[in-house]
Formats: sequence, structure tokens, C-alpha cells
Amino acid sequence: MVSIAAKFGCSPHTLREWVQKADRDSGRAPGVPSEVSAKLKAQERENRELRQANEILRKASAYFAQAELDRRFKP
Repeated sequence: MVSIAAKFGCSPHTLREWVQKADRDSGRAPGVPSEVSAKLKAQERENRELRQANEILRKASAYFAQAELDRRFKP
């Protein structure tokens, strides 16, 4: 593997990672394929952003509801 890595101009560790990734992507080795992993990461990021937006909206709604109650009950 060292001689092959030298031909590619990379370290043996990098070449090993490439081979493992190719094996996972082709189904020859267990693990999540790169495409599925990338989609999962994107969905997790979107989920996190939506949760943050939802929390902001929930707090804003409570703030404005309280302001409306204060306005209605002030003499």
C-alpha cells in the first residue's frame, strides 16, 4: 500500500481511507455510503435550524401575547 500511495502522491493513511470509502459506497463493506451520510448530515443541519427558528417564534409569540394582555388590562 505504501508504494501505491507514493504513486498517487498521498500518504498510506489517505489511500486506506479512500479504499474504505469506495468499499462502503459500493456495498462491499458495511457502513453508511457517503451519499446517504451527506444527506443525513444535511437533514440534521436543517432540523437544527428549524428547531432554532421554532424556538424563536415560540418566544416571540409569548412576548407579544403578554404585551397584548398587558395592554388590555391597563386602566
